[in-house]
Amino acid sequence: MKSIRNTPASRCLVLLAAACGLATPAFAVNDLPGGPAVNQLNIGPPASLIAQDLQWLHWFMLIICLVIFVAVFSVMFYSIWKHRKSVGHKAASFHESTTVEIIWTLVPFLIVIAMAVPATKAVVEMKDTTAADLTIKVTGMQWKWGYDYLAGEGAGIGFVSTIDAEQREMANQGGPKAGQNVDDYLLKVDYPLVVPVHKKIRLITTANDVIHAFYIQSFGINQAAIPGFVRDAWFKSEKVGDFYGQCSQLCGKEHSFMPIHIKVLSEEDYSKWAAAEVKKAAAKADNPAKVWAMEDMMARGEKVYAQNCAACHQANGKGGGPIKPLDGAAVVNDADKTKQIMVLLNGQNNGAMPSWKALSDTDIAAVVTYTKNHWSNKTGQLVQPADVLAVRK
Repeated sequence: MKSIRNTPASRCLVLLAAACGLATPAFAVNDLPGGPAVNQLNIGPPASLIAQDLQWLHWFMLIICLVIFVAVFSVMFYSIWKHRKSVGHKAASFHESTTVEIIWTLVPFLIVIAMAVPATKAVVEMKDTTAADLTIKVTGMQWKWGYDYLAGEGAGIGFVSTIDAEQREMANQGGPKAGQNVDDYLLKVDYPLVVPVHKKIRLITTANDVIHAFYIQSFGINQAAIPGFVRDAWFKSEKVGDFYGQCSQLCGKEHSFMPIHIKVLSEEDYSKWAAAEVKKAAAKADNPAKVWAMEDMMARGEKVYAQNCAACHQANGKGGGPIKPLDGAAVVNDADKTKQIMVLLNGQNNGAMPSWKALSDTDIAAVVTYTKNHWSNKTGQLVQPADVLAVRK
């Protein structure tokens, strides 16, 4: 018989396998502190008391299930082997036993109680969001997170957190290449959520478009963010550092581009950060009555577009798939500028285009001006913050 090792088909397979091996980038991935580990099999290291409780519950339940599994199958296989017909055993004929029925009802009941008591205690603790030191509203949107500090030190701070532009481009090019840092691949963001250590942080979650889920394993948080609903959760970090998570609800084509980065600072460092951000926010609060020149408005609009719009509509304004292009769009080229302003303020297509009310009047005016006068769009229209303010009312 002819050996298959030297057939043309086998040689093609060998060459194909070698080509695939050569095409695979040679890079090493290291553990990411506060995030995933290489070959991780267990739950990651906890950074809060709730996460510690959940990890203990995980092992507690696993051990109970393992003991039950071993006990039940040991008795079953022992009985099958010991009382098999081949050694002369005959099937017994008997009726019910009240004692046995009580035992196999009582024992599972006690096991369920033993499992339910610590689990219920953990759930009650997870739902107790009272007496929070800091309250932050978390808004899920395709495909980024909005953070608004509502109460506590830093109240008034608000920003949108988006995946790092370099990592998005890295993904667009087929993934990381040799020599590139991949430890935090698809987990790095431009603006992380910053909180103080040893403080109770209450998170109020909602969404602008579809269902998202705010998941940080290190803190034991996995809270749904649902449009039209408000849910809440809390955590208190026991250590300073960077902690990573992701949206755990399949929310659209760029679900994997929706990471979460929480930076935990010491109380002193957090106070400094909050004070600086409050000043920065005050500086950004532009006077809506200010009249901007076209050149300045276009420059600002380009930055706003790159940060908030390019992810869906692309840098070239051509869109893609269900995302409509802005280059040559009727609403963009319409002489009535309020139509496009209304789209940005209210969204459209059942949330496919989210509302951008969180942006300032100046930012909205800038991005509308930019799109109206970029690519093949040459309307010559200059939108001022006052125009947005008038429509927003």
